[in-house]
Amino acid sequence: MSTEAIKNDIPAASAAGLIANLAKAGSAPEIVMIPTKGLGGGLPEQIPVLWDRNAQRIVPLGSEIESHRLAPRRIKGTAKVETLESFIELVNRHKNDDSAIFAATAWPSPSLTAVIDYYTLDHGTAWGQHRVHYAFPLTEEFKVWVGKNGKAMPQIEFAAFLEDHAAELAAPMDGERTEFEGLFKERFAAPNELIDLSRSLEVFVGAKVKQGIRPASGERQVLFETEHMNGKGEPVDIPGIFMLSVQPFVDGDLVRIPARIRYRIAGGEISWFYQLYRWEYWLRTRVQNDLLRAAECTILPTFEGSPETGSGA
Repeated sequence: MSTEAIKNDIPAASAAGLIANLAKAGSAPEIVMIPTKGLGGGLPEQIPVLWDRNAQRIVPLGSEIESHRLAPRRIKGTAKVETLESFIELVNRHKNDDSAIFAATAWPSPSLTAVIDYYTLDHGTAWGQHRVHYAFPLTEEFKVWVGKNGKAMPQIEFAAFLEDHAAELAAPMDGERTEFEGLFKERFAAPNELIDLSRSLEVFVGAKVKQGIRPASGERQVLFETEHMNGKGEPVDIPGIFMLSVQPFVDGDLVRIPARIRYRIAGGEISWFYQLYRWEYWLRTRVQNDLLRAAECTILPTFEGSPETGSGA
């Protein structure tokens, strides 16, 4: 082949290659940026997608990009703590300017929930998926007192109950004595008096109740019929009110609840029970006080209620 022929052939080959490259480029996929203006908050200004010219379709890239992420994009999940102190410490560890605390203060499920990634003050969106939850775990002592509230017990069981739970009995304060003795027209019992009462009742286990009277002094007496001395009865003075001081939540503060001592007489038999006065109110007050403490220690806004549910709240 002559030199001239070779010279003429080079441009032809180059043109063919260029055409082939252009054809190939024309069918290659292309990354296209789609603007998001007017589509609402929470989106970047542009979203990348892959335009497949051969298939004439858009291929989303988000899931593919996320599959290569080496660390979580954000914190998700709910941490559950067992004490108020742990709740405060963990919230302080993660909080930001937009975090908020919600409280369910009523029985039977009091709780505190901190939403770390809550809505911004300018109503911007938030994930609402990072939370700290404190469910106020109940102590065994409080469960027992609430569980037996208002339930009649045989005399021997009632006597044993008072002795077993002597540690939760308290002397009334002056204000409590004035308020509740006036309210119930009954007298308060000191803790040692309740223990003496339980031991007195144990003596008369199995004895018949002769009568129950209320003397002019306002004190109640129950007369037990004995098996000797011609059936003479021996009176036992019964106080009308006692003060319960119990820790309702694990590692929490004490709650003081007044309780009334009650009994029923039927067919010469006597059964005993107690009635906790407005115990749900005193418990709710304790939860509200703990909510105030959480607010003071975390410097976050607090609300009685529950946060929005669902992801992306």
